Amino acid sequence: MISITSTELNYLVFRYLHESGFTHSAFAFGYEAGIDKCKSDDNMVPPGALVTFIQKGIQYLELEANLSGSDADMDEEFSFLQPLDLITKDPNELHNIVKSKKENLRQHKFETNKTMNDLSQDDTMKEHIQETEKEKKEKENEHKLEKTRLEKEKEQAKGEYKEIQHTDQNHTEKHEDKVTVENLENRAHEGLEPMEISQSPMSSPDDTQCDDVKILKGHTSEVFACAWNPSAPLLASGSGDSTARIWKFSERPCETSVQNQPVNVMVLQHLKESTKEKSKDVTTLDWNGDGTLLATGSYDGQARIWSRDGELNSTLNKHKGPIFSLKWNKKGDYLLSGSVDKTAIVWNTRTGEWKQLFEFHTGPTLDVDWRNNVSFATCSTDKMIHVCKIGEYRPIKTFSGHQDEVNAIKWDPTGSLLASCSDDHTAKIWSLKQDNFLHDLKEHAKEIYTIRWSPTGPGTNSPNQKLVLASASFDSTIKLWDVELGSVIYSLNGHRDPVYSVAFSPNGEYLASGSMDRYIHIWSVKEGKIVKTYTGKGGIFEVNWNKDGDKVAACFSNNIVCVLDFRM
Repeated sequence: MISITSTELNYLVFRYLHESGFTHSAFAFGYEAGIDKCKSDDNMVPPGALVTFIQKGIQYLELEANLSGSDADMDEEFSFLQPLDLITKDPNELHNIVKSKKENLRQHKFETNKTMNDLSQDDTMKEHIQETEKEKKEKENEHKLEKTRLEKEKEQAKGEYKEIQHTDQNHTEKHEDKVTVENLENRAHEGLEPMEISQSPMSSPDDTQCDDVKILKGHTSEVFACAWNPSAPLLASGSGDSTARIWKFSERPCETSVQNQPVNVMVLQHLKESTKEKSKDVTTLDWNGDGTLLATGSYDGQARIWSRDGELNSTLNKHKGPIFSLKWNKKGDYLLSGSVDKTAIVWNTRTGEWKQLFEFHTGPTLDVDWRNNVSFATCSTDKMIHVCKIGEYRPIKTFSGHQDEVNAIKWDPTGSLLASCSDDHTAKIWSLKQDNFLHDLKEHAKEIYTIRWSPTGPGTNSPNQKLVLASASFDSTIKLWDVELGSVIYSLNGHRDPVYSVAFSPNGEYLASGSMDRYIHIWSVKEGKIVKTYTGKGGIFEVNWNKDGDKVAACFSNNIVCVLDFRM
């Protein structure tokens, strides 16, 4: 008899959590269950395997109860059993339930048929005549429908010809195959229902690729993170295939379409090729301020520092669990990491040694963010936020107020305000000057996964523009908040599934968003409207702007990275 082991079941649960968007839960469960030691091949297990497995089991139990050697007379639309019966009763009990219900059904059918037979004899001739008339009418209708269809196709062909002529006359600069990238100037602002968007799939090498999109292939598992280099045309990506990659774009001025620009790639292996150990997801990555070094954090609990040429400079090994967050300070002499092991560590990047270990949380550390070169904040599943400082052995400030896991934290450009978001459906804004929050932002209906400050206001290159906070939620919306008033400016309703990532353009005028619905949207911050959109074949984990604000990178669950050209 075929059976399933506890290890295989754990793996199916892990995959279910991961595919359902419970990223933190998946990592924590995988770590405790030793999924990294499982020999299962990711490519051999289809998406939704656990649900399929359970559904098949229920179907088997139902069939087992409905079928027997002498009892094969079944109604085509039988529904004799309820799911709770299948779970709580053994096959014999299920069979008896079905047998009893079938017997009642047969008796009812017998009595009904007897009555109907008496009536039907007189109506046989009438029904025959009616059937003949019905068939005749159906044939006539089929001829009419076929004629109508041919006329519509002829008209449609004329319309398409006219549309092509019109496009050629007025848009000679643009290609006709720009199907999935659209300018949507008048859609989706506050209060509107999710808009209708083209469902065209992401182009593949066999398709006519859109000139505005470059598809980067090479990863063999989901791509969780991506980040542009702050000083060069380099894009880093991190994947579940235990590699990071650095994609190098042309140094030449971008006069040609991004689709035609040559790209070289460097593969940063996080495991030796000879090892038989399970792949380690590259969960997070970050460039230092001058773009000379790339730090990566991995499921194996190690942080690594690489040169921009792909050479491994150092391996930072002290965490006892997966690393979820990794950030350089502005000066570039310290690297900060947060882990499932409940700790945060500051590393001296010049020596490759850890400088200080911070053990203040009672649950996994989900995010970290520098306030300045020596102080930072951490958040955790324990619902707490700690502000820490190098050299201090207790938090210099602790914020409590969230009622569930705190997923992300971000300091504003001046380091005076701290924003946080949580599974309790709220985002909050804090100040070191007081213990309680400044604003409690409660407009979301589900968990808030991430937040971002606009690069505007005091201390930025756009000091005259208002500072804005963006929050992205599992309720499929993005909210833009007025920081001074603590109120919603816009509710951006263009997505249909959880939104995992948002990013402001360098000038603060646009916001990119990526969702599990496979769409990248670029919004006008001023108007709260979509100005450009692109759809792929997988959910989107992260979006990121380059330093010039003319390209948006996105990483997908179907193993690819794409770069969207954005020149308005």
